[in-house]
Amino acid sequence: MSGAKRAQRASSNVFSNFEQTQIQEFKEAFTLMDQNRDGFIDKEDLKDTYASLGKTNVKDDELESMLKEATGPINFTMFLNLFGEKLSGTDTEETILNAFKMFDPEGKGNINKDYLKRLMMSQGEKFTADEIDQMFKSSPIDAAGNLDYKALCYTITHGDEKE
Repeated sequence: MSGAKRAQRASSNVFSNFEQTQIQEFKEAFTLMDQNRDGFIDKEDLKDTYASLGKTNVKDDELESMLKEATGPINFTMFLNLFGEKLSGTDTEETILNAFKMFDPEGKGNINKDYLKRLMMSQGEKFTADEIDQMFKSSPIDAAGNLDYKALCYTITHGDEKE
């Protein structure tokens, strides 16, 4: 399959990856960022968007790096593709929370990390100890060794606020 055909097929089904309300929200965000209203987001649009948010010291190489994440000019379909790549494979926050709640019958909002590690290494799609330790590195764990799974679910579905 040619690259053009593959790109066409990938872009044509990107809309099926999102609910209609999500597409509308992305369209609003795209429109806000497309400051010059030419249907594409370019370096000047990004610079203007940052300026409108009060950040005026964004370096050109940072902006160019953002634009290079796209395989071509950033029209709305490409914009959706970029977000689709970032969000694909992630269940909804509610789905992930419900999975954790199965192991929290008292509804405390946390699970002992050692208990969770044993479960994840022995049930379903088994994780390795390294994979679990990696997850724990970015997880809120209290002094008693309990994982705050609500915060972890938020990070999984929305990204880390430091990113």
